[in-house]
Amino acid sequence: QVQLVESGGGLVQPGGSLRLSCAASGSILSINAMGWYRQAPGAQRELVATIISDDSTNYADSVKGRFTISRDNAKNTVYLQMNSLKPEDTAVYFCYCNAWRTVIPRYVEEWGQGTLVTVSS
Repeated sequence: QVQLVESGGGLVQPGGSLRLSCAASGSILSINAMGWYRQAPGAQRELVATIISDDSTNYADSVKGRFTISRDNAKNTVYLQMNSLKPEDTAVYFCYCNAWRTVIPRYVEEWGQGTLVTVSS
């Protein structure tokens, strides 16, 4: 199986910045896509940003211009740089990955356990 470990969540004031990291491990041959989703209290999980193997990116309209997703292929790690944070960004942020493995099963989709981001003064 592929394991995902997120880090970087915490408490930040409105207008502040935070960077989330997600490292993938576990017999990975290649990563097709990684991304970030979030789930606010009482709400359904929604896409925040994704990055695929050709480095193309996709962002939710609510975060465009404020968040930047990037990846370090050598480390199998994806980052989410969050700037100009707003209270409505408060949520549990989940890392997502789909990848080809060197062992059976060859294709997997995995979710991280989530990291809490709280934007409040």
